[in-house]
Amino acid sequence: MKVLIMAGGYATRLWPITKDNPKALLPLGEKTILDYIMEKVNELGLDAYISTNRFFEAHFKPYAEKYGVGLIVEDTLHEEEKLGTIGAMKRAVEELGLDDYLIIAGDNLFSFSLSDFLRAYDGRTLIAVYDVGDPELAKRYGVVVLEGDKVISFQEKPVQPQSTLISTGVYVFPKAVMERVDEYLSNGNRDSPGYFLQWLLEKGEPIKAYRFSDYWYDIGSADSYLEALKTLLKESHIEEIQISPYSKIIPPVVIRRGAKILGRSIIGPYAYIGEDCVIENSDVSDSIIFRRTIIRNSTIWRSIIDEKCEIRNLELRKSLVGGHAKIQRGE
Repeated sequence: MKVLIMAGGYATRLWPITKDNPKALLPLGEKTILDYIMEKVNELGLDAYISTNRFFEAHFKPYAEKYGVGLIVEDTLHEEEKLGTIGAMKRAVEELGLDDYLIIAGDNLFSFSLSDFLRAYDGRTLIAVYDVGDPELAKRYGVVVLEGDKVISFQEKPVQPQSTLISTGVYVFPKAVMERVDEYLSNGNRDSPGYFLQWLLEKGEPIKAYRFSDYWYDIGSADSYLEALKTLLKESHIEEIQISPYSKIIPPVVIRRGAKILGRSIIGPYAYIGEDCVIENSDVSDSIIFRRTIIRNSTIWRSIIDEKCEIRNLELRKSLVGGHAKIQRGE
C-alpha cells in the first residue's frame, strides 16, 4: 500500500491568503496543517507521497525532505489548469504503479488514528465518515447511508440529504479500483472523489465505512480554519519576543520569534502571531496574524490577516485581509 496526500489545489475559497501559500502549509498553532497529517502518516511505516502542482512545488520540497516522502508534481501553474483529485490519482499510478492507495486530502484534519483506520480495511474501498449533525451542512458534502458498516447509498452534495453522515477526505482504494480510474475519467465523469465514489457504488463496487467522532475539519473557509485552531491549540507556544509589562497574554496562544507586543495590548485566547509582527495597544483573539504585520490601536477578532499588512485604528471582526494591505481610520 502507498499513501498519497493530495495538495494540488489552489484553495481559491481562502484567497487572498492562499494566493502564494499552499493551504496544506498554513500555520495551525505551532504546526502546519500538513504536519498534523504527516504525524499520523508516519505511524504507518508506508511509502508516502505528496501530490502538488508546479506553482507550489518549491514550498513542499523542504517538507518532503523533512518527512522523507516523495513529491509528485503536476505540471500546472494556475487554478484553471489543475488536475482534480481523481486526475492526480491517475498521475500517481502512472508514476508509482498500481497498488492499494491510502488517499488523504491535504486540507483535512481528523481525530482518528490512521493505524486504526487501516485495521478496518478488508480489501473493499474504505471511506472515513463523520456525522455533521445538520442536514443543511450535509448538503455541502458527499452524504452516506449505511447498513452496519456497508455503504448502501452515496449522494454528492444532495439537495435533500438522506442522512447527516458525510464522507471526509480519507479513503483507501484497492488496486482493482485504482485500475478503474482511467475508465472513470475517459467517460467524461467529474474529477471529484465524491462523484467517483457515487460512480463506484452504481457500478456495484462494495464500499465500507469507518465511522469516527470527536473532530473533523475541512479547511475550506476562514471559519473552519479558525475553528480548527481553537480545537487543536491546547497549550501556548511563545518564542523570543518583546513584550510590554502593561500587555497581557491569555492562553492558549502561539507567538513567533521577533514579535513585539507593545503598550497595553491583550493577546488571546486562541491567537497566532507570526514572526516579526508588531502589536501595539491592540486586542487580538480568535485570529491568525501572519508574519511582519503591524497592528496598532485596533481590535481584531475572528479574523485572518496575511503577511506584511498594516492595520491602524480599526475594529476588525470576521475579516480576511490579503498580504501587504494597509488599512487605517483617521490618524
